[in-house]
Amino acid sequence: MLAAVLRAGGHRVGTMPSPHLSSYTERIQVDGEPITEPDFAAALEWLRPRLEGIAKESGSPTEFEILTTLALTYLSQRCDRLVIEVGMGGRLDATNVLDLGIAVITNVALDHQRYLGESIEKIAAEKAGIIKPGNLVITGAEGAALEVIEASAGAAGARLWRLGQELNLTAANLGWRGSEIDVEGPGFAERGLRVPLLGSYQAANAALAVAAAHALGEAGRGLEDPTILLDGGHNPAALALLAVDVSELAEGRPLVAVFGMMADKDIPASLAELHRLNPRQVIFTAAADTPRAARPQDLAATWGGGETLLPAAAAVGRAAELAGPEGLVLVCGSLYLVGEVRPGLVAARR
Repeated sequence: MLAAVLRAGGHRVGTMPSPHLSSYTERIQVDGEPITEPDFAAALEWLRPRLEGIAKESGSPTEFEILTTLALTYLSQRCDRLVIEVGMGGRLDATNVLDLGIAVITNVALDHQRYLGESIEKIAAEKAGIIKPGNLVITGAEGAALEVIEASAGAAGARLWRLGQELNLTAANLGWRGSEIDVEGPGFAERGLRVPLLGSYQAANAALAVAAAHALGEAGRGLEDPTILLDGGHNPAALALLAVDVSELAEGRPLVAVFGMMADKDIPASLAELHRLNPRQVIFTAAADTPRAARPQDLAATWGGGETLLPAAAAVGRAAELAGPEGLVLVCGSLYLVGEVRPGLVAARR
């Protein structure tokens, strides 16, 4: 969530999530995109002789130490912000070579007891090991765990933002639509933030991410992607009906349209119906491999402006940027267009 907020603020963000779900390359990401397999292999080959030198002097590094070294080498050349997840614990974790200024400890529960200790206090002490002198520590921990974190922050001379004290959260559970939160903290207040992830506990996680973002000078927007509405109406009558409903669905939200149509349709009349929606911007595109599709440049000329962009998936991505996290993207004008962009959108939400 923090990485999403930073990306919305225009930053290039490197992350190192673990474990992976489908591919090991997911563990090194730039702006949410995993490193490619060729880049991963090239980075590892560059690192190999250095690892061999370390092995001779200090013993073979662990898999996670190798991954951490590889990830930081790769990301540092490509990103201006790092959001790095600790592998396990904190104090002895390979990622603890970093001091990124802000240490976030979401909560503490019994896990990895074999390595971290059999009690909440011992595990909290391991997690609090990431706190560096002068850091800002942001936490949702409670009870005995919070006491340990408070003591560690005090010993390091670190500032502390605690959920329920310096940070105040009000959350409304919206069921399948996630939650809506208000977050207040030192020098900031965010209201009406939508968190699309399901689970009532995500509100607290989001509050910590918003607090960290503000500490880095960014507003808490970016937690939610714009709503993308696909409609297959491909003639003036269908678009007239669509315009009625979309006007109500938009509810004052920024509206950006992605429009493509077959050249043998009544394009001027169809665009006249689209005009009724008064979109902030229109991105004209065309479905691929469809000889009947009108050229985006011709559609833009009939409209009287607007952007043109191919392929259609890129047009949807551009529209999402223009709409912003609270906006609405309408993809319309052709069933062929809907059929082309839909699989990618479905895959992105899995």
